Amino acid sequence: MNGIYYLWRNLVLTRREKFPAEVMKETFGKLLCRTFPFMVILIAWQMTVRFSGWSSQVFPGPAAVATGMWELLEDGTLARHTVASLFRVTIGFYLALIAGIPLGIVLGRWKPAALFFNPVIQFLRPISPLAWIPLSMLWFGIGDPPAIFLIFLASFFPLVVSTAAAAGAINPMYFHVAANFSFSRYEVLSKIVFPAILPDILTAVRISITIAWLVVVAAEMIAVTSGLGFLILDSRNALRMDYVMDGMIVIGLIGMCLDGLMMRLSKLESVFWGTLSK
Repeated sequence: MNGIYYLWRNLVLTRREKFPAEVMKETFGKLLCRTFPFMVILIAWQMTVRFSGWSSQVFPGPAAVATGMWELLEDGTLARHTVASLFRVTIGFYLALIAGIPLGIVLGRWKPAALFFNPVIQFLRPISPLAWIPLSMLWFGIGDPPAIFLIFLASFFPLVVSTAAAAGAINPMYFHVAANFSFSRYEVLSKIVFPAILPDILTAVRISITIAWLVVVAAEMIAVTSGLGFLILDSRNALRMDYVMDGMIVIGLIGMCLDGLMMRLSKLESVFWGTLSK
């Protein structure tokens, strides 16, 4: 018995000693894999600046860009433009969610609506949101409304199409079960339709929010006087290429954070139910 106890004790202690080390090793490996490409880009960037012979006004190096980033952070310029861009994306994207998801559910579950609206949606969907810039400026003037309108258009159509496809692909067996239990229309929507399409909606949201982030930068170069897009345009006119690259870096970082947030939401246990309905 004593031999078995000591054997068990040694195994437990060994596991306890190895577990933190294994976790640290795995964490370090993931961190290295994620940061290594950026390190390669940084080295290549510095080498290009050093040996290309280009002026710093044409192609600033990492040190100049870092200095410019500190200047923008110190005087609050970067924070002000970032908040303005995030505000426009939030409003436009929420409007697209409110309008696009319910319409997609209707189109996916009600064939007459799909026959009526689908041709119009497929006609408007390929038109680039940037093509709407002249009209949006005439309709809404200069300021936030035209940018919000463009973000809405960019996000609306992917959400509608993805939601309609997901709602139309739900296994009919679930609706038969709901009929047997005399589910109300609200219960069918809340307990069957929405949980079943949630994984596809999150995928569409992940794609749409990236498109929205792209569009707001382009819209801010034309229709507004604030935001990261305006910062890039204004810095280019002032020949501050370091500020231009700072704006690009912030855009990339925020886009990466938004994508990571959507990925985390898609991994929640409450989302897995929908995979059973396919």
